[in-house]
Amino acid sequence: MADLRNNFIGIKSPNPFWLASAPPTDKAYNVERAFKAGWGGVVWKTLGEEGPPVVNVNGPRYGAIWGADRRLLGLNNIELITDRDLYTNLREMKQVKMNWPDRALIASIMVPCEEQAWKAILPLVEETGADGIELNFGCPHGMSERGMGSAVGQVPEYIEMVVRWCKQYTRMPVITKLTPNITDIRKPARAAKAGGTDAVSLINTINSIVSVDLDSFAPNPTVGGKGSHGGYCGPAVKPIALNMVAEIARDPETRGLPISGIGGVTTWRDAAEFLALGAGNVQVCTAAMTYGFKIVEEMISGLSDWMDEKGHRSLDDIIARAVPNVSDWQYLNLNYIAKAKIDQDACIKCGRCYIACEDTSHQAITNMVDGARHFEVMDEECVGCNLCVSVCPVENCITMEELPAGSLDKRTGKIVDPNYANWTTHPNNPMARQAAE
Repeated sequence: MADLRNNFIGIKSPNPFWLASAPPTDKAYNVERAFKAGWGGVVWKTLGEEGPPVVNVNGPRYGAIWGADRRLLGLNNIELITDRDLYTNLREMKQVKMNWPDRALIASIMVPCEEQAWKAILPLVEETGADGIELNFGCPHGMSERGMGSAVGQVPEYIEMVVRWCKQYTRMPVITKLTPNITDIRKPARAAKAGGTDAVSLINTINSIVSVDLDSFAPNPTVGGKGSHGGYCGPAVKPIALNMVAEIARDPETRGLPISGIGGVTTWRDAAEFLALGAGNVQVCTAAMTYGFKIVEEMISGLSDWMDEKGHRSLDDIIARAVPNVSDWQYLNLNYIAKAKIDQDACIKCGRCYIACEDTSHQAITNMVDGARHFEVMDEECVGCNLCVSVCPVENCITMEELPAGSLDKRTGKIVDPNYANWTTHPNNPMARQAAE
């Protein structure tokens, strides 16, 4: 059986599935239910400084993007950090950690960008027995207007400064949560590392307006006739999150920096992809809010079954395995050639591949052969773009088949270069030529 036990910067949990800092981790009741369902850890919803509690709106807090079957693809939220009293949260955290000593419990923190504010809250959190802290430098709405959240996360110098304060004033491991609302994710990650962070977590939510009510002409969610930008999360942000995780994992300046992957994790496969791109564990929010805490059971069994099938004994066998295969575009093999093939037995003759190719691509698919409706790829026109595979409603009906070395490409009339496997050093590769020069 695959071993799913997770050791992330010394924080141990029975599996790599943590709940992210969000509404599902706002109080002991939720967290206890999550641990009973099987979650390996939680990041408690972000705590603020001592004083008057944060006030949230009492109307709609979420906006949604749905697929054609009304499956939730993206969720926008305008909720702020915890609106519960700091000491109530601390008391509940301490009790939960005592009840569940084998589960990871991380405290998310956001206070003003002042040394004294961080110095004051850290010993209070430490006294709960929490396993670590996560610095919330990502929240894109509400708190950022007050000089916190992404307002800090967008300034590498501030990130490094606050991380240094936290490393100075606490013994707990420090995880720095990064905002995706930035041009180059590597810069805040480098700053966090320079400050001494033990790990980074990403991505936080993406600044967004998901829709506009065309009756009231206000953004959704609408509160009293007005709307605001909020944080976007869910399956739709996963590709953005995967790219940013990979950017940090393969950056020479941050390579080896532990990463907690966040962003659209809904299935075990999503989690495996984050792990393969360098994450040491994953955090989940929208999937739990959509399907409930027991979704972790499918994540655990699915990941375990896949690892058993592939012969992976532990998480270390898959973490960062895909990183060496992430390349800059100029190093891709331009002599690699693949053609689309349509399985005629599986084809339902809907014609989506044909019209997509005919109208927007390379006119490489027939729609009639000998007077009958028939869809077939013409190799002499196909550039291997994969569009037909993407729009086909039948899984595996259209596949991409690589032309072996030495075969004839009917489109170009050229023989596939037998040395294509060595493209990074091939003399026809302009980047290879520049390196040689």
